[in-house]
Amino acid sequence: MNTEKMKFYLYLAIILGILIAALSVFWFAKIYFQKVQFSTLRSFNVSADGKVVAIPDVAKFTFAVITEGDKDLNQIQSKNTSQVNKIIDFLKNQGVEEKDIQTVDYNLSPRYQFYSCVSPLNQPRPCPPPEIVGYTLTQSVAVKIRNFSKIGDILGGVVSNGANNVSTLSFDIDDLTALQKQAREIAILKAQEQAKEIAKVGGFHLGKLVSINISYNNPQPRIMYNLGAGKVESETSAPSETPQVEAGSKEVTAFVTLEYEMK
Repeated sequence: MNTEKMKFYLYLAIILGILIAALSVFWFAKIYFQKVQFSTLRSFNVSADGKVVAIPDVAKFTFAVITEGDKDLNQIQSKNTSQVNKIIDFLKNQGVEEKDIQTVDYNLSPRYQFYSCVSPLNQPRPCPPPEIVGYTLTQSVAVKIRNFSKIGDILGGVVSNGANNVSTLSFDIDDLTALQKQAREIAILKAQEQAKEIAKVGGFHLGKLVSINISYNNPQPRIMYNLGAGKVESETSAPSETPQVEAGSKEVTAFVTLEYEMK
């Protein structure tokens, strides 16, 4: 009886071994075939772009208050901060929201007195080191304006309220998501039409979409506007009239490349 059982288990083990080997060969062959098929895949690419033109909905600029003084840091900081706060209060009164006002730079740097150490006979002599005679504090604030009808008044107002540097006015779109989606859809449709035309002329059928690549180009129209650059408070003067600015338009472009299988 024991001999019969041993033979039975031996046959069963042999059968299982054959089945496992057969399955292994099957899966290996399947994977190999897929790799060979992929490596010999015939495909082609089509590229297209989609453009959407929109009007910017936000204007951006930066102003700075530059304060020079002696060695009394507290006095310089107090004077500078008071002037910046005055401008920020003006901006809020013009309808600029607090979230659209951001301090982007706060820089305190010393001013030195340098001495001439050359004697009349060009003889070397002891030379005192440079001496700190005062400090210059520069505080820069970035601002967003959403009501374009107030741009001129705001630009002129920040100067008349104490800013001695106003620069880099640019127009942008706060949220590009919807525009990028529109441009992307246009580009994909154009690329699909191109693929169909190429397949028709080339005498083959379109297979499945193998890959897709999408990128965006968002050029930003910019107007440069600068008042009193580099001047300190005592030299600041208000412009004789408010500047006239135009937002223009912004073009959002999507670039799409589709790769199709050829059948």
